[in-house]
Amino acid sequence: MLTDVRTSVADRLAVYLVADPGATLGRPLDDLVASAVRGGATLVQLRAKTLSTRAFVEQARALLALLHPLDVPLVINDRVDVALAAGADGVHVGQDDMAAEDARRLLGARAIVGVSVTDAAQLRAVDAGVVDYVGVGPVFATGSKADAATPLGLDGLAALCEASTLPVVAIGGITVRNARAVTACGAAGVSVISAICGAPDAEAAARALRAAVAPR
Repeated sequence: MLTDVRTSVADRLAVYLVADPGATLGRPLDDLVASAVRGGATLVQLRAKTLSTRAFVEQARALLALLHPLDVPLVINDRVDVALAAGADGVHVGQDDMAAEDARRLLGARAIVGVSVTDAAQLRAVDAGVVDYVGVGPVFATGSKADAATPLGLDGLAALCEASTLPVVAIGGITVRNARAVTACGAAGVSVISAICGAPDAEAAARALRAAVAPR
């Protein structure tokens, strides 16, 4: 685990890559993630809905071996057990996953714990003493999540960013064309799947996103 990962989490949200083995256009996930980090991805979340638990843990360990020498943290989507087994830097949980308080209890004080929120009521329920950042969205319509909520739009995102006492990473339908407008709403960064995983050149896509969010 990286030593200062919680204290510097806000600085690591700029280009938050959600790495999904099923969204790589057939390319090896490790190669795609390495390319994205070369381009400027600052944090990686491993999302693997279709992998077996053993394969999920093995993939997480492979990514950790790649990312830690580069000082890039890895968090696991939903699966606290996988994060524990692999020794990942933390976990990102949704509203129907394990409660953030339980994830914190299991993972310990040094782990990153992020939570997805889609509205003001969910944001108010987040305990800032437990959670390190919130993923707010979807900002725009997205095809990466079949059960996504109604898009917030930029005004909705701005309202939640203003209300949040925690760093916000914006999620949902974000591309290089709208990333700067998203961070102008107060988000610390952008979380993407297809904007990098679905790009022909993941390194170039990550570099363009990093440039777009840098002028905050």
